[in-house]
Amino acid sequence: SLHSVFAVLFMYFTSISTAQTTDCLHLREQCINDANGCKSVWNVVEDVCNISVLGNRCKAEDAIGCNRIIQVLADEYPEFKNCVCTTDDLCSIMTLLGKQCSLDKDNISTETKLQWSLSALSKQAYTANGTCLDVNKECVEDEVCNKQLSLYLKVCSVNKKCNMGECQAAIRFFYQNMPFEVAQMMTFCDCIQPDESCHRARELLHGKPCAVTAVPPPSCLNIIHVCEENELCRKKYTTFRSKCWRHVTKKCYDDEACLETLIKGDMPCSANADCKEAYISNWGTMLRVECTCQNLLPTEQPLCKLFHHMLHSKSCFS
Repeated sequence: SLHSVFAVLFMYFTSISTAQTTDCLHLREQCINDANGCKSVWNVVEDVCNISVLGNRCKAEDAIGCNRIIQVLADEYPEFKNCVCTTDDLCSIMTLLGKQCSLDKDNISTETKLQWSLSALSKQAYTANGTCLDVNKECVEDEVCNKQLSLYLKVCSVNKKCNMGECQAAIRFFYQNMPFEVAQMMTFCDCIQPDESCHRARELLHGKPCAVTAVPPPSCLNIIHVCEENELCRKKYTTFRSKCWRHVTKKCYDDEACLETLIKGDMPCSANADCKEAYISNWGTMLRVECTCQNLLPTEQPLCKLFHHMLHSKSCFS
């Protein structure tokens, strides 16, 4: 039970002097190597918090149970304060993972960025009109890119049961740690009909179907409303709107009645580098999930179509 988990953790961790290191990784290692049952408790913590998902070390299957264990530890034992990202809803379920705890909630990894800096691809300037097959080939032939692509595809593989959340986290990790030029090459690549191998490469690079296809497809209104309830998604959506659709933000902000009055001609898209960066940052979030305006009331159609245009229109970048 949760109570017995606390009891064993308390008995173990009260034996750790506050003068000892606050390195969470060291504390975790001590626990795992402990003969008094701490290791079995750690296994429970790991199960509850499910902290081994690629690209999403803040993921917990049971966020409430995980939070409870971690917050009690942090409250009772000051040495654990540095092991918990208490300022952030997403990361408050993080524990005992040393430097990884201070990772940006957006999955930014200094180590991965350093690896990318050694890639020959990172030296290339982005040129439009590259086919996805060419881009995929260049990535596979580059040691750093191929390694990162393999990690991402392992999570999003079509050969196993798709877990949309895990796949989206892997996409965020993949795209947000690579150089901006490389990210543009991949996100804006396209195919000339009817090249089947190119379409397959595009699906792989763009997270299809696992990260973007829900059955049945949600309405675009629902996507926006759910996104606004999620801290990470809301920040990305706000940035995306302000960088790409400044006119919409300036005129209506969050006023849906005002937004309904806009028509596509009212909506110039900035399409500059800041906008492209904000758009790429949406990858691996629900904002990239394919949505529909079918089966909605006629009164809901205008706003839904506007959201669909903002999220999925290619006009901004073509």
